[in-house]
Amino acid sequence: MSNTRILIVEDDDVIASLLEWRVRKLGYEVCGKAGNATDALALVQKESPSLVLLDIGLPVVIDGIEVARRIRKIAHTSIIFVTGYSHGEIIERAKTTAPDGFILKPFGDDDLRIGIELALK
Repeated sequence: MSNTRILIVEDDDVIASLLEWRVRKLGYEVCGKAGNATDALALVQKESPSLVLLDIGLPVVIDGIEVARRIRKIAHTSIIFVTGYSHGEIIERAKTTAPDGFILKPFGDDDLRIGIELALK
């Protein structure tokens, strides 16, 4: 676990902090946090995370699904969507990026632990 570096991409500061706390509690390293697509992509290139916990509902023009597409082009990293969106259209769009997991908000420690473990298999 100590070699596993996780990037958190979440525009809600409270949820981002909660994710960071839970990820650290599970024994993983948080290599950064981003609240928008531009910062997320820059951190993926700079930090080379093992896993990205990625919110679908990012602000501005580029949502989390488009961020995942762009990450797939620049890095070999696992991606788990962490989102409150579960509409059919959202799921169908998300599936096109071949995510390694999908965690619905609100989530518990076990949801996060299992999602991370499966994505890093």
